[in-house]
Order: sequence, then C-alpha cells, then structure tokens
Amino acid sequence: MSITAILNGYRRPQNIQMQINHILNQTVKPEEIWLWRNYHEDWNIELSTLQGIDKYCESNYNWKYFGRFSLAMMARTEFVAFFDDDTIPGNMWLENCINTHSQVNGILGGVGLVHHNDNQYTDHTRFGWPSYNEQVVKVDLVGHAWFVKKDYLRYVWFEEPVTYDTGEDMHLSYICKKYGGIETFVPPHPKSNLEMSSSLYGYELGTDDKTDSVVNHAAFMPLRNNCFRGYVKRGWKLLCSL
Repeated sequence: MSITAILNGYRRPQNIQMQINHILNQTVKPEEIWLWRNYHEDWNIELSTLQGIDKYCESNYNWKYFGRFSLAMMARTEFVAFFDDDTIPGNMWLENCINTHSQVNGILGGVGLVHHNDNQYTDHTRFGWPSYNEQVVKVDLVGHAWFVKKDYLRYVWFEEPVTYDTGEDMHLSYICKKYGGIETFVPPHPKSNLEMSSSLYGYELGTDDKTDSVVNHAAFMPLRNNCFRGYVKRGWKLLCSL
C-alpha cells in the first residue's frame, strides 16, 4: 500500500523538520513527502534547506485549508496522509492507519468528533489523541491528521465549501459520505502505546498564538458553528440523526 504524506506549512516553521523526521521514521514509510506552503510572513526558512521533502509548492497567497486537498489529487499513490503543522505523529501512526483501513474502508483521522445534536457544533465528544480510544471509533468528522484513499479526494470539489475560512474537516467527511457513502473513523489511540498516536505534542504545539481557535476564540467558534449548520442544511447525516 503506497502513501504520499502531505504537510501544510504556514506559521510554524519551527515544527516542520521535526515533523518530517517523524514521518521518515514511520514503521510504514511513505513513498514521498510533499509540502504545501501557504504564504505568511511568519515563515522565515527556505524550503530548500529542509531535509526529507521530495516535492513542495510555495504559494504567494494563503489558500488556507483546501489547497493541500487539490495538490493531493495529483498523488500517484493509493493513499494520502495529511498533517497539520502542529501534528507530530508517533512512529507507528501510518501502520496504525493501514491496519485500521483493512477493517473499515473510510476516512481516518487523528481527532474525531461525535456530535450530540445537529444544531450546535460544540456539543460533541472527542476521540483520538486528546482522550485515547482502545478501539476504532466511527465519528462524524476528523481533523489534525487525515489518512484517505486518494480516490476519495475526487469528491472534494463536487460542491463548493460552505466557507474557505474553516471547516475542511467537515467538508471532507460530509462530501465523501454524501457522494461516496464513505464513513469517517478514528484509529485506536491506546494510552499504553503512544507510538500509534496521530499526535505526540498536540497540547504543546497546538495551543500557541498561531492558533485561531485560541487567540480569536470569540470569532472562531461562531464561524465553526455556522459552517457546521451549513453542512447539516445541505444534508450532512450526523451519527446522532441516524
């Protein structure tokens, strides 16, 4: 099973080489590592100095969250693994995803949400690296790290996103479920084996002043809620409504 790993560069250049190193050290190694780098003045390193990147795209515009999905459609591998710039996987993460995919044919990710009603995004239970789960869990959406069959990505542009400002996690699970009948899952994240985890330093790296949900929380959460309700209005079937 062949994998292309795609990283998203934006405001955390200090994390990128560590992230690359952890991906190179996977027990199941990707064929290639690609980097999609959105423009931001905080990026202060030359891409050519990074060790382990096979291909990169450097944009003079911030395409935010969706650019990497378009790039991934040109991968020539069976699977694509995406990583946010605050996500450092354990060395068995890709192996964990391959093993999980052999059990459940769906979108896999590092943090999954199961919503308790279809009108409030924040009313949910989380699974994955923040809370641990011993078994595979079916969820409504996943984020931070995704593992998908490249073929699934053809559904991404069947509809325009509700917004380009957030919600790529919602959009991917919604669009693939609607048009492909593809469900979303979180692989096991056992506390006894952190190498299987999608993210080893999520709290340390993901709660800094580069994170909109932290520094602009008052504006960010209504945006997420509106995005969530937009997909429900389009027909997103959440687990709580089945």
